[in-house]
Amino acid sequence: MRPSGRELNEMRSVSIETGFTKHAEGSALIKMGDTHVLCTATIEDRVPPFIKGSGLGWVTAEYGMLPRATNTRMRREAASGKQGGRTVEIQRLIGRSLRAGVDRVALGERQITVDCDVLQADGGTRCASITGGWVALRLAVDKLMKAGDVVSNPLISPVAAVSCGIYAGQPVLDLDYPEDSEAGVDGNFIMLGNGQLIEVQMSAEGSTFSRDQMNALMDLADKGVAELVAAQQAATA
Repeated sequence: MRPSGRELNEMRSVSIETGFTKHAEGSALIKMGDTHVLCTATIEDRVPPFIKGSGLGWVTAEYGMLPRATNTRMRREAASGKQGGRTVEIQRLIGRSLRAGVDRVALGERQITVDCDVLQADGGTRCASITGGWVALRLAVDKLMKAGDVVSNPLISPVAAVSCGIYAGQPVLDLDYPEDSEAGVDGNFIMLGNGQLIEVQMSAEGSTFSRDQMNALMDLADKGVAELVAAQQAATA
């Protein structure tokens, strides 16, 4: 039995509220159970120096957690003057995941920055950030297309992510914090809407895992991402 009472292949409840903030070109508040992330997308008519003049666009991301997103207060990273290694790793993951679903030629020489701010954390914050971040990105691109600044849709496919792991010896979908903290194996699966893999992060946290268990986790991830893509499409319809 999972701590939440969910079935092994059952996602947490998912909701995506678009237009959550006033000023951003695209914004979405995604809730995956008790994990809540605010995602905003900002369009800028510039690109990083290393692709300037190439005609290619760029999508990047920043990630952060509010001090009381967790059970005990965390010190703001700004107070220490630098980002932690975990923060840098996650925001790079979000950026390269979202870029995998973008035709950068069609986007044109502009940058879209997706900011993911964790308001409340209960496991799976990077997965929620990627899933909600794509919705914010989609809304920003819609504005570009409506204004005629982009001729063809640069979004190739939705991008979504879900966690899976081995908890109490069983493959489970969409780990919350009590499961994540006790899981023998923990994984994050980032995929396109058509099922193509972008990235898989798998690690043995206390026990090793077999090829059969890996395949079982992949099957769970397929199911979870399909449900998340449906939620993304419903939110942006």
